[in-house]
Amino acid sequence: MTTPPISASPAFQLERHASGQLLLVAANGEQHLGVVPVRAFPIAAPDEGISLISSEGHELVWLERLSELPLPQRSLLEEELALRDFVPEITRLISVSSFGTPSTWAVETDRGDTSFVLKGEEDIRRLSRQSLLIAAGHGVHFSVKDMGALDRASRRLLERFL
Repeated sequence: MTTPPISASPAFQLERHASGQLLLVAANGEQHLGVVPVRAFPIAAPDEGISLISSEGHELVWLERLSELPLPQRSLLEEELALRDFVPEITRLISVSSFGTPSTWAVETDRGDTSFVLKGEEDIRRLSRQSLLIAAGHGVHFSVKDMGALDRASRRLLERFL
């Protein structure tokens, strides 16, 4: 079994509509406005397993890998996914209001300084030995990709919650 070349055209066309939404045109000519790309595994395999969902919530296309798409379509999907999967990376813990929960954390991220409320210790999920996903009280998730890369003071604050 051979894999198709990266430049192969998929059985659909994808473009940005004048409204700003994604428009998918199927091989049979059927048009779907408001298509939303969804990652199956946004953290573990962000470029694999992408589903294109209609505005009615039905899967229209399953993509094994983003790299299989021609560059214009891949770029459109990457733009949409970046908006949908907003997960700032914590690069430093500035302060924590208390070592119990709920507590207010002031952090430095790759997107700038911010603060959030950690409702409970269960909102810190270990993804691997060195990486964490932290659910803030307002719905945004923050990542710590490598705890070892944090400064000593940040690691000490974080270890009190692990």
